[in-house]
Amino acid sequence: MDSVDLNVLKNVLQWRRDNFQVWLYTVVQTWGSAPRPPGAMLALREDGMVIGSVSGGCIEDDLITRRRVERAQEVLHVPLQLITYGLSREEAARFGLPCGGTLRLIEERITDSSWVEELLTRCENHEIVCRELSLSTGHTKLSTATRDDLLEFDGKQLKTVYGPRWRLLLIGAGQLSRYVASMARMLDFDVLICDPREEFAYGWEDEESRFVSGMPDDAVQAIVPDAHTAIVALTHDPRLDDMALLTALKSNAFYIGALGSRINTLKRRENLALLGMSESEIARLHGPVGLHIGSHTPPEIALSLMAEIVSIKNGVESAQ
Repeated sequence: MDSVDLNVLKNVLQWRRDNFQVWLYTVVQTWGSAPRPPGAMLALREDGMVIGSVSGGCIEDDLITRRRVERAQEVLHVPLQLITYGLSREEAARFGLPCGGTLRLIEERITDSSWVEELLTRCENHEIVCRELSLSTGHTKLSTATRDDLLEFDGKQLKTVYGPRWRLLLIGAGQLSRYVASMARMLDFDVLICDPREEFAYGWEDEESRFVSGMPDDAVQAIVPDAHTAIVALTHDPRLDDMALLTALKSNAFYIGALGSRINTLKRRENLALLGMSESEIARLHGPVGLHIGSHTPPEIALSLMAEIVSIKNGVESAQ
């Protein structure tokens, strides 16, 4: 799930602790074009405060208006219901749904927030969690999920997945890695760091990234890279970077890259061949890393790198 949606749940928990009435809206189905995908969430407080998003803004405005009207008229609150927007072309246009798009929301009145607290705690422990919501009873069940699990809705039960489904292992804890880690976390990656050089560990104490002990090749093996894992070597020291690449290029990681100029990348490919790697394995290496945006500073290079990783994650190959 997106970090913005996880932040919605954090506010839901705090608002309930402050004794506010809270409604949680989750996009469960879309037809045609829709501004937000299934799983997107919005929380609405009784005084009209909102956090999150389920559309471009018009639906949010309507939900706020509906809640104010019901509050003024003292309408009996329904604890759980389905709401559909955009059934007609006129309504789709009114709510800013392009091309006659339609979306369906589940509206929940949050009375018991214990499941929210448990879910957030488990996510903070880097666990991927599945929430099963029964529309007939309103009962919530939490269980451990995998990175392959996706949102499911059959009209009777909603299954949503929370926590980082993607991982990024950075070899090297230098300045560039700090910018990459920061951007990656905002993009909902679970960030792992490996750097056997103790001098570079300073200043990471307050970061949300986790260190993997050992040498780079051991770190790659330890995390068991899968199709939801990206690995990037950023030390600029071939003794460390190539050690990681020799293992990473044989793994199932969806992205493997190494920092360096075109000349250094060519030399690295030649060295990997001398070390016995096949042409197909070497061809998986991305280098120089990142999309070409004329980047020079560490933040710009980090932006370029994460843009390339996200494009490949989303199935958009680079034209470089």
